[in-house]
Amino acid sequence: MQIIAHRGASGDYPENTLLAIEQAITQGADAIEIDVFAVQGELIVIHDHHLARTTNGTGSIYQYSLAELMQLDAGRGQRIPTLWQVLELTHGKCWLNIELKGDNTVAPLLALLTKAELQLGFDCQQLQISSFNHHLLATLKRERPDLKLGALTASLPVDYAAFASQLQAYSVNCDVSFINQAMVNDAKARGLKVFVYTVDQSDDISRLQDYGVDGIFSNFPARSKMWLNEKI
Repeated sequence: MQIIAHRGASGDYPENTLLAIEQAITQGADAIEIDVFAVQGELIVIHDHHLARTTNGTGSIYQYSLAELMQLDAGRGQRIPTLWQVLELTHGKCWLNIELKGDNTVAPLLALLTKAELQLGFDCQQLQISSFNHHLLATLKRERPDLKLGALTASLPVDYAAFASQLQAYSVNCDVSFINQAMVNDAKARGLKVFVYTVDQSDDISRLQDYGVDGIFSNFPARSKMWLNEKI
């Protein structure tokens, strides 16, 4: 079972910052999960479109220019990173789950991935693109059918993982509060990977491993890896 650092090692470091991502890699996380919005055509790494929770800014990201956003403190002197900076940092070190948060994220993502392939030699098989907005995922599948998609759900659908199959997703990404054995079994029968968020308790880790899930998103990747190894 893989350990995916949720917004980097966000339990101990400012979430979605280069510091949190660096620390997650140092802690041996198998992957990093980040969130992106688009501002002035640039993808920035932040979870909320309102700034107050994670930076010293106020109001919405859309009230700022990109240059102004880059001057904000995202904790411990960290800045809001761009997705390009994260691609440079993680390239060849771990795989990356990019969660699309804004409606206007698909076009800049496709342009950035082409740039990364050409300039960095970036392997897009190192990526998974996820979203709760399944329309965005459907568009991505049409434009770049090679990309791995993670279909997010915060519920337990009546038809289980059928929605992810319809999207031709690589994985179904489920809320720890709703996941059960039937959901995992249905997803596996459809050829889907199962990743579960957000998992920071040892009893949940044990339960999910017993279910046979493929990975968990954790705010504390080092601790979760330790608990998982102890169980093994």
